[in-house]
Amino acid sequence: MQYLVDLVVSGIAVGAIYGLVAMGFALIYKATGLVNFAQGEMAMVIAYIAWTIAGTVPGHPWLVVGGALVAALLLGLVIERLIMRPMLGEPVFATVMVTIALAVILRSLVLLVWDPYPHALDIGVGRDVIHFGGTGVRSAQVAVMATLLATCAVMWAFFRFSRIGKAMRAVAADERTAQLMGISAARIHAVAWVGSSLIAGIAGIFFALIYDVSPNLYHVGLKAFPATILGGLDSVLGSGLSGVVLGVAENLAGGYLAPSLKEITGFAVIIAVLMVRPFGLFGEREIERV
Repeated sequence: MQYLVDLVVSGIAVGAIYGLVAMGFALIYKATGLVNFAQGEMAMVIAYIAWTIAGTVPGHPWLVVGGALVAALLLGLVIERLIMRPMLGEPVFATVMVTIALAVILRSLVLLVWDPYPHALDIGVGRDVIHFGGTGVRSAQVAVMATLLATCAVMWAFFRFSRIGKAMRAVAADERTAQLMGISAARIHAVAWVGSSLIAGIAGIFFALIYDVSPNLYHVGLKAFPATILGGLDSVLGSGLSGVVLGVAENLAGGYLAPSLKEITGFAVIIAVLMVRPFGLFGEREIERV
């Protein structure tokens, strides 16, 4: 029984990281109708920046996190302004290919600027073990679970009450009509990219704290993408919760069946779910009238 509890708790922790990255996927899709295949690479770059800051000013965790999140904000702005905005109005396939090219560039940039070896991100906090009964978890794992819940609450309030959130929902529903009503689609896209980059940065920092920083960190994007599909590409909150579901599912499959099954569990789950609900667990069914 204790083994099951350990698997579930660690699955929730890693699932929270998947959920954060998945929310970044869904946020961009909700605002632009595009899938950003560089989401994992963005998380990796921010994690490396956090590691660099931690090595430069050791013993200042808030400075490390704050500096990394500022870098995430700037990264989102640069990508949107210099790369994605010129693609407005271009075919969706071409724009998606740009995000794939961006992913490859960011991976190469990490190897060029840093190195191919794994490193531990030590900011003085997050690595101490907290015991709940017979289960021990790192404080960073507890923090990432709380962060996912807080991010879900912020996103709910953002879309529900803020003017920008309502404008983003309008652009997602009908971009041309929203522009006729005076909403700037370019500004909404910029907000989406910045928000997605910030969320990716938070996920990257937590992943580096719990595991390590390495060029393979971008795999977290591949692991999180099934959560976005499972929750629904247009559901930011559903994507976050689905990340936890997949994290637990892959941990249980790896613990009770075979470790190699962890890599395919997420895709197996979305195949099973999409056969019943093609729009995801929390996505909205699209109705076309002809």
